[in-house]
Amino acid sequence: MPDTGKLEKMLILAFSDSEKAENGGVNDADDQFEALINPESYTLQYKLKFSQGAQGQGTSGAQLKYEYTEPEEITFDFLFDNTGIIDGQSRESVAEDLKKLKDVLIGYKGDSHEPRHLKLVWGENSIFKGRVTELSINHKLFRSDGTPIRAIATVKFKSSIEEQKRAAKENKSSPDLTHIRKVKSGDTLPLMCYSIYGDPKYYLQVAEINGLSNFRQLKPGTDLFFPPLKKTK
Repeated sequence: MPDTGKLEKMLILAFSDSEKAENGGVNDADDQFEALINPESYTLQYKLKFSQGAQGQGTSGAQLKYEYTEPEEITFDFLFDNTGIIDGQSRESVAEDLKKLKDVLIGYKGDSHEPRHLKLVWGENSIFKGRVTELSINHKLFRSDGTPIRAIATVKFKSSIEEQKRAAKENKSSPDLTHIRKVKSGDTLPLMCYSIYGDPKYYLQVAEINGLSNFRQLKPGTDLFFPPLKKTK
Protein backbone atom coordinates (compact mmCIF):
# COMPACT_ATOMS: atom_id res chain seq x y z
CA MET A 1 0.00 0.00 0.00
CA PRO A 2 1.49 3.39 -0.96
CA ASP A 3 2.39 5.88 1.74
CA THR A 4 -0.22 8.66 1.70
CA GLY A 5 1.87 10.92 3.90
CA LYS A 6 -0.89 11.14 6.51
CA LEU A 7 0.33 10.78 10.09
CA GLU A 8 -1.34 7.70 11.56
CA LYS A 9 -1.43 7.43 15.34
CA MET A 10 -0.90 4.06 16.99
CA LEU A 11 -4.08 2.63 18.49
CA ILE A 12 -4.46 0.07 21.26
CA LEU A 13 -7.76 -1.75 20.77
CA ALA A 14 -9.30 -3.65 23.69
CA PHE A 15 -11.57 -6.70 23.28
CA SER A 16 -13.44 -8.94 25.69
CA ASP A 17 -12.00 -12.20 24.31
CA SER A 18 -9.18 -13.50 22.13
CA GLU A 19 -11.41 -14.41 19.17
CA LYS A 20 -12.67 -10.83 18.88
CA ALA A 21 -9.11 -9.55 19.18
CA GLU A 22 -8.02 -11.91 16.42
CA ASN A 23 -10.70 -10.90 13.93
CA GLY A 24 -12.08 -7.54 15.11
CA GLY A 25 -11.26 -4.01 14.01
CA VAL A 26 -11.65 -0.50 15.36
CA ASN A 27 -15.46 -0.60 15.22
CA ASP A 28 -15.57 -3.94 17.07
CA ALA A 29 -13.38 -2.90 20.00
CA ASP A 30 -14.86 -2.45 23.49
CA ASP A 31 -12.45 0.42 24.13
CA GLN A 32 -9.33 2.00 22.63
CA PHE A 33 -6.40 4.23 23.42
CA GLU A 34 -4.64 6.53 20.93
CA ALA A 35 -0.99 7.42 21.43
CA LEU A 36 -0.22 11.13 21.82
CA ILE A 37 2.80 10.61 19.57
CA ASN A 38 3.96 7.40 17.91
CA PRO A 39 6.76 5.46 19.62
CA GLU A 40 10.24 6.06 18.22
CA SER A 41 11.01 2.34 18.46
CA TYR A 42 9.81 -0.94 19.90
CA THR A 43 11.52 -4.15 20.99
CA LEU A 44 10.49 -7.66 19.97
CA GLN A 45 11.69 -10.49 22.19
CA TYR A 46 11.74 -14.21 21.43
CA LYS A 47 12.49 -16.91 24.02
CA LEU A 48 13.14 -20.61 23.55
CA LYS A 49 12.69 -23.07 26.40
CA PHE A 50 15.29 -25.82 26.82
CA SER A 51 15.80 -28.57 29.38
CA GLN A 52 19.04 -30.22 30.41
CA GLY A 53 19.53 -33.46 28.50
CA ALA A 54 21.79 -36.33 29.33
CA GLN A 55 25.52 -35.68 29.26
CA GLY A 56 27.13 -37.28 26.25
CA GLN A 57 29.98 -39.70 26.71
CA GLY A 58 33.33 -37.94 26.55
CA THR A 59 31.76 -34.47 26.79
CA SER A 60 32.13 -31.88 29.55
CA GLY A 61 28.53 -30.73 29.67
CA ALA A 62 24.93 -31.82 29.16
CA GLN A 63 23.13 -31.24 25.88
CA LEU A 64 20.27 -28.76 25.85
CA LYS A 65 17.00 -30.31 24.65
CA TYR A 66 14.46 -28.03 22.98
CA GLU A 67 11.02 -28.05 24.62
CA TYR A 68 9.01 -25.19 23.12
CA THR A 69 9.07 -21.60 21.93
CA GLU A 70 7.50 -19.10 24.31
CA PRO A 71 5.03 -16.50 22.98
CA GLU A 72 6.62 -13.40 21.49
CA GLU A 73 6.89 -10.26 23.60
CA ILE A 74 6.91 -6.64 22.45
CA THR A 75 7.80 -3.54 24.49
CA PHE A 76 6.76 0.06 23.77
CA ASP A 77 7.37 3.43 25.39
CA PHE A 78 4.43 5.85 25.27
CA LEU A 79 5.00 9.54 25.97
CA PHE A 80 2.48 11.65 27.88
CA ASP A 81 3.01 15.42 27.84
CA ASN A 82 0.45 17.98 28.93
CA THR A 83 2.64 21.06 28.59
CA GLY A 84 1.09 21.80 25.20
CA ILE A 85 4.42 21.60 23.35
CA ILE A 86 3.31 18.56 21.33
CA ASP A 87 -0.36 19.16 20.54
CA GLY A 88 -0.82 22.81 21.54
CA GLN A 89 -3.30 21.85 24.27
CA SER A 90 -1.92 22.32 27.77
CA ARG A 91 -3.80 20.61 30.59
CA GLU A 92 -3.47 20.44 34.34
CA SER A 93 -2.00 16.95 34.66
CA VAL A 94 -1.19 13.71 32.84
CA ALA A 95 -3.19 11.83 35.48
CA GLU A 96 -6.37 11.63 33.37
CA ASP A 97 -4.53 10.29 30.32
CA LEU A 98 -2.65 7.74 32.42
CA LYS A 99 -5.88 6.61 34.04
CA LYS A 100 -7.36 6.00 30.59
CA LEU A 101 -4.28 4.01 29.55
CA LYS A 102 -4.39 1.84 32.68
CA ASP A 103 -8.10 1.21 32.28
CA VAL A 104 -7.62 -0.03 28.70
CA LEU A 105 -4.49 -2.07 29.37
CA ILE A 106 -4.87 -3.59 32.83
CA GLY A 107 -8.37 -2.69 34.02
CA TYR A 108 -10.18 -5.69 35.56
CA LYS A 109 -13.50 -6.37 33.84
CA GLY A 110 -16.23 -7.94 35.95
CA ASP A 111 -18.04 -9.60 33.05
CA SER A 112 -14.99 -11.59 31.93
CA HIS A 113 -13.18 -11.60 35.31
CA GLU A 114 -9.88 -10.56 33.74
CA PRO A 115 -8.21 -7.67 31.88
CA ARG A 116 -8.99 -7.44 28.18
CA HIS A 117 -7.30 -8.82 25.09
CA LEU A 118 -5.45 -6.22 23.05
CA LYS A 119 -4.48 -5.46 19.47
CA LEU A 120 -1.91 -2.87 18.45
CA VAL A 121 -2.84 -1.11 15.21
CA TRP A 122 -0.66 1.37 13.36
CA GLY A 123 -2.30 2.83 10.26
CA GLU A 124 -3.68 -0.06 8.21
CA ASN A 125 -1.42 -2.61 9.90
CA SER A 126 -2.16 -4.83 12.88
CA ILE A 127 1.29 -5.29 14.38
CA PHE A 128 0.59 -7.34 17.55
CA LYS A 129 -2.12 -9.19 19.45
CA GLY A 130 -1.78 -10.18 23.07
CA ARG A 131 -2.05 -9.25 26.74
CA VAL A 132 -0.18 -6.78 28.93
CA THR A 133 2.24 -8.43 31.35
CA GLU A 134 4.02 -5.32 32.65
CA LEU A 135 3.28 -1.60 32.90
CA SER A 136 5.63 0.93 34.48
CA ILE A 137 5.17 4.72 34.52
CA ASN A 138 8.06 7.15 34.93
CA HIS A 139 6.97 10.69 35.80
CA LYS A 140 9.42 13.18 34.28
CA LEU A 141 8.21 16.76 34.75
CA PHE A 142 6.22 18.48 37.50
CA ARG A 143 4.51 21.76 38.30
CA SER A 144 5.64 23.68 41.35
CA ASP A 145 3.00 21.94 43.45
CA GLY A 146 4.23 18.49 42.45
CA THR A 147 1.55 17.79 39.83
CA PRO A 148 3.05 15.59 37.06
CA ILE A 149 2.71 16.99 33.54
CA ARG A 150 5.00 14.63 31.62
CA ALA A 151 5.44 10.85 31.89
CA ILE A 152 6.70 7.85 29.96
CA ALA A 153 4.76 4.59 30.19
CA THR A 154 6.69 1.43 29.33
CA VAL A 155 4.37 -1.41 28.36
CA LYS A 156 5.26 -5.06 27.72
CA PHE A 157 2.80 -7.19 25.75
CA LYS A 158 2.92 -10.98 25.38
CA SER A 159 1.37 -12.75 22.42
CA SER A 160 -1.74 -14.73 23.37
CA ILE A 161 -1.92 -17.07 20.38
CA GLU A 162 -3.76 -20.21 21.45
CA GLU A 163 -1.47 -23.14 22.19
CA GLN A 164 -2.77 -25.25 19.31
CA LYS A 165 -2.21 -22.41 16.84
CA ARG A 166 1.31 -21.87 18.13
CA ALA A 167 2.03 -25.60 17.85
CA ALA A 168 0.78 -25.59 14.26
CA LYS A 169 2.90 -22.53 13.52
CA GLU A 170 5.97 -24.37 14.80
CA ASN A 171 4.99 -27.47 12.78
CA LYS A 172 5.11 -29.76 15.79
CA SER A 173 4.31 -33.17 14.33
CA SER A 174 6.44 -35.37 16.56
CA PRO A 175 4.62 -38.04 18.66
CA ASP A 176 6.98 -37.13 21.52
CA LEU A 177 5.38 -33.68 21.88
CA THR A 178 2.06 -32.63 23.39
CA HIS A 179 -0.81 -32.05 20.95
CA ILE A 180 -4.25 -30.46 21.29
CA ARG A 181 -6.76 -31.33 18.59
CA LYS A 182 -10.31 -30.09 18.02
CA VAL A 183 -12.74 -32.89 17.11
CA LYS A 184 -14.28 -32.54 13.66
CA SER A 185 -17.37 -34.29 12.33
CA GLY A 186 -16.48 -37.87 11.38
CA ASP A 187 -13.40 -38.07 13.64
CA THR A 188 -12.83 -41.21 15.68
CA LEU A 189 -10.38 -41.55 18.54
CA PRO A 190 -8.42 -44.46 16.95
CA LEU A 191 -8.11 -42.45 13.73
CA MET A 192 -6.91 -39.36 15.60
CA CYS A 193 -4.37 -41.49 17.50
CA TYR A 194 -3.15 -42.92 14.22
CA SER A 195 -2.75 -39.41 12.80
CA ILE A 196 -0.66 -38.25 15.77
CA TYR A 197 1.14 -41.38 16.96
CA GLY A 198 1.17 -43.46 13.76
CA ASP A 199 -0.71 -46.21 15.61
CA PRO A 200 -4.39 -46.34 16.71
CA LYS A 201 -3.76 -48.61 19.70
CA TYR A 202 -3.33 -45.73 22.15
CA TYR A 203 -6.99 -44.67 21.98
CA LEU A 204 -7.91 -46.18 25.37
CA GLN A 205 -5.14 -44.31 27.19
CA VAL A 206 -6.07 -41.05 25.44
CA ALA A 207 -9.75 -41.59 26.32
CA GLU A 208 -8.83 -42.10 29.97
CA ILE A 209 -6.59 -39.01 30.06
CA ASN A 210 -9.40 -36.87 28.60
CA GLY A 211 -12.08 -38.39 30.86
CA LEU A 212 -14.14 -39.74 27.96
CA SER A 213 -16.85 -42.10 29.12
CA ASN A 214 -17.80 -43.03 25.55
CA PHE A 215 -14.91 -42.64 23.12
CA ARG A 216 -17.10 -43.89 20.24
CA GLN A 217 -19.19 -40.72 20.29
CA LEU A 218 -16.89 -37.74 20.05
CA LYS A 219 -18.57 -34.34 20.16
CA PRO A 220 -17.43 -32.04 17.29
CA GLY A 221 -15.73 -28.91 18.59
CA THR A 222 -14.30 -30.64 21.67
CA ASP A 223 -10.60 -30.10 22.37
CA LEU A 224 -8.73 -33.34 23.14
CA PHE A 225 -5.35 -33.59 24.80
CA PHE A 226 -2.81 -36.01 23.30
CA PRO A 227 0.23 -36.35 25.59
CA PRO A 228 3.72 -37.30 24.44
CA LEU A 229 3.90 -40.88 23.20
CA LYS A 230 6.27 -41.93 25.96
CA LYS A 231 3.63 -40.97 28.55
CA THR A 232 0.99 -43.22 27.01
CA LYS A 233 3.10 -46.37 27.16
